[in-house]
Amino acid sequence: MDSATFAITRNDNPVPTAERDGILADPGFGRAFTDHMVTINWSAGLGWHDAQVRPRGPFSLDPACAVLHYAQEIFEGMKAYRTEDGAVALFRPAENARRFAESAERMAMPALPEALFLQAVDALVAIDGAWIPGGDGSLYLRPFMFASETFLGVRPASEYIFCVIACPVGPYFKGGRKAVTVWVSDQYTRAARGGTGAAKCGGNYAASLVAQAEAIRHECDQVVFLDAVEHRWIEELGGMNIFFVMDDGSIVTPPLGGTILPGITRASIIELAREAGMTVSETPYAFDQWAADAASGRLRETFACGTAAVVSAIGEVRSAGGSFTIGNGGEGLVTAQLREALVGIQRGSRTDSRNWLHRVG
Repeated sequence: MDSATFAITRNDNPVPTAERDGILADPGFGRAFTDHMVTINWSAGLGWHDAQVRPRGPFSLDPACAVLHYAQEIFEGMKAYRTEDGAVALFRPAENARRFAESAERMAMPALPEALFLQAVDALVAIDGAWIPGGDGSLYLRPFMFASETFLGVRPASEYIFCVIACPVGPYFKGGRKAVTVWVSDQYTRAARGGTGAAKCGGNYAASLVAQAEAIRHECDQVVFLDAVEHRWIEELGGMNIFFVMDDGSIVTPPLGGTILPGITRASIIELAREAGMTVSETPYAFDQWAADAASGRLRETFACGTAAVVSAIGEVRSAGGSFTIGNGGEGLVTAQLREALVGIQRGSRTDSRNWLHRVG
């Protein structure tokens, strides 16, 4: 089915208003969740069916549930914003729906129709809209799907559950807009050609955790991965894409090629930069060149971007071979310009000439 009528069961025991207001005053990231969730089931015999908006609660899984053994699981990350005129809007959700379907195809899972994906997300935002924080906060939405069939055997499952949950969030990095420090891993790679690097699946993130732990041991906020073949070319961070701003105002970002997640924020930044007259090159950029350009002054800024962190300046780079500073170690003018343009559209304070905003209700 491409669309559905959702059966709605309201939570009889929602979080009390005063407690919810306290959470929204300082939501953190991924700590507190809204009162409801959306679920849709899929089976080989019925296809997509049983669409529900229901109280948020645990799943009951058999110990032989396929996802626990063979990791057939994908997810998306997106946000609902309170715009300046008081409306609620999502940013380019059709792109999340498209990428979700592409991830499903790579993981041998049934594709959820894009219209049904959007309908499910809208349904959760509509019922839990009171959970959207004010100010710089937003409602982080996590659509995901996993293999729910009970079996032990290496093949695609014949049963799946699609679900959407939500949590109010503040800044992803502690300290807000200050520049972050990154660790360049020379031992671990995120993905190789022919692998699942372009799919948003949990296994990619699980494989990155040991490298992220290494970064934390070196007092860094995030890890930067190099390519799997030469261990030379910069690919992406543990959960974000990366950009480099040169002294002539041009911007370089690693090209997509199956090993890098095609970020929706990444694509939006490229469009906004080009609209502003900047030259953006999607071309390989080596770690040794990064260090040399930072030392010579040819490189002025580096920033990372993604749904969770939006746009974050990178001020210092550390590795087993030493460290170097980007520019003055703080946020640069181009980084600030692009973040303000992006956030302005998301929050409704700038003209949305591309119809990127999807209003709910």
